[in-house]
Amino acid sequence: MLISRRALLAADVLLAVAVTGAAVLRTPASGLAVWALSGIVGLPLAARRRWPAPVLMIVAAAAAAAVLTGVGAEVTVWALAVALYPVALTSARAAARGLSVALAALLVPGLTDAATNRLPLVPATQGEESFSTAPALVSVVSVVVLAGSWSLAWVVRTRHRHAAELAELRTAQAVTEERLRLARDVHDVVGHTLSLIAMNAAVARHLGTEQDAALRTVEQVSRAALEDIRIVLGELRHRSPPGAGEDDSPDLALAGALIDATRAAGVDVTVDRPDRPDLSAVPAAVQTSAYRILQEALTNVRRHADARHCHVTVTAMPHALVLSVVDDGTALRSGPAAGYGLVGMRERVGLHGGTFTAGPEPTGGFAVRVTLPFPT
Repeated sequence: MLISRRALLAADVLLAVAVTGAAVLRTPASGLAVWALSGIVGLPLAARRRWPAPVLMIVAAAAAAAVLTGVGAEVTVWALAVALYPVALTSARAAARGLSVALAALLVPGLTDAATNRLPLVPATQGEESFSTAPALVSVVSVVVLAGSWSLAWVVRTRHRHAAELAELRTAQAVTEERLRLARDVHDVVGHTLSLIAMNAAVARHLGTEQDAALRTVEQVSRAALEDIRIVLGELRHRSPPGAGEDDSPDLALAGALIDATRAAGVDVTVDRPDRPDLSAVPAAVQTSAYRILQEALTNVRRHADARHCHVTVTAMPHALVLSVVDDGTALRSGPAAGYGLVGMRERVGLHGGTFTAGPEPTGGFAVRVTLPFPT
């Protein structure tokens, strides 16, 4: 659960007040100077997230003065660690510089205390460890505390970088999948349409009596193909994200045009829809994939199967759409176009986590069977 900025600001304000109070209470002396220096050490922490570097510099300067004067004792170490954390989150270079500043702010005046008998101005309480009484131990503790703050910031910064890289990879993958989807759509539209145009052009050339009907079919198919390609390339032009533009994509309601075009090419197509399946519950993306798979399967029937008859079955179940295209052709499915078509159909099925089978039937012919699952 994300924490709001106001909650973080309130926490920083309470922390600043607590550090200031602790510095005053941990000082053996009292007075306005003690309160003022303790305030400079603690109160800037309230703005550490908004101005991390300036706050660190102010706290470091105040901490150095506090060590020389004996104000705050070990509280200054924790104040510096808190001020160092947001600086170390920004970048590796800022983290290294911030750690150097924090260490210098403590160790330089602390070792100066240890080297002279006149500092700190306010001696530590009897039995309390300080730079003047135990310089080695206090120096080690200071380094450990500051290094711990720096290390924690490094871990968080690394996780943020990995999360950003993962988001970029997912975006790149989504873009790649969208390009593959567009490529499949263009392949299906062009392959299906050109095969129809070629066949009807051949009819128009050899059969003068049916020339007008064949040319009319060529015109209708060409216009439909141009509209399909306009929709597909329109998505690419406007850089739509994956899934966008599905409302304009074809669905199984338009499958009748595919079947009529195949019949016009000389293939007898029968359609079996058990119980007249209700397609309203089938998602648009599933219907689009089913339409494109049917389009490619019928194209392969005309171009590669040498078939005279084709049987299409569409069944809408509560959780899946089942589609099959079975022909009585004798030609083997070979050649680049057939290979790309089967690969494209398999990829479309894979996007929905469905099953895909394509191959010769034991009694002859070729069958494509697809199951496209979807959530209810």
